[in-house]
Amino acid sequence: MTGLTIPLGPPDAKTFTQFGQLVTPPAMPGERQFFSDTLHTRHASSAPVLHVNHVPPQTLPVTVSTVECHPHAAQCFFPLDVSRYAVMVMPSDETGAPCPDRALAYLLPGTVGVIFNPGVWHLGATVFDRPGHFAVLMWRGGPQLDDVFRTIAPMTLTAPD
Repeated sequence: MTGLTIPLGPPDAKTFTQFGQLVTPPAMPGERQFFSDTLHTRHASSAPVLHVNHVPPQTLPVTVSTVECHPHAAQCFFPLDVSRYAVMVMPSDETGAPCPDRALAYLLPGTVGVIFNPGVWHLGATVFDRPGHFAVLMWRGGPQLDDVFRTIAPMTLTAPD
């Protein structure tokens, strides 16, 4: 294993709150759960972008050496056909750089989506067991670049304890 080791934990909406929201279906049939308020932070000249991706499966442990951030808009991942996937998030330091020593990592089932708040450093889509597909929604455009990638010291995500 390489560098800092982080075991994947179970979904935890409370600890994830500082980084965004977990998207879960409502408990009762006929109910709706709204997440639209997370989409309001954006530049006025940006436009919504929706795409579907195809992600090859990984096996644990996973070495992570690159993270991404979208400073000006939330990014939403909605599993369409996913068995399980990893979500790793970390805050920024005072200069805006990622803080790997404060990272949290979760193992999510394919029935839970995720919304990353603007400015949150996170792992790109990483699925297990079989190829996966996500619908991804975010705002793009305007005068500011909103896809930032950084190389970090390698760290390892491991199976849950």
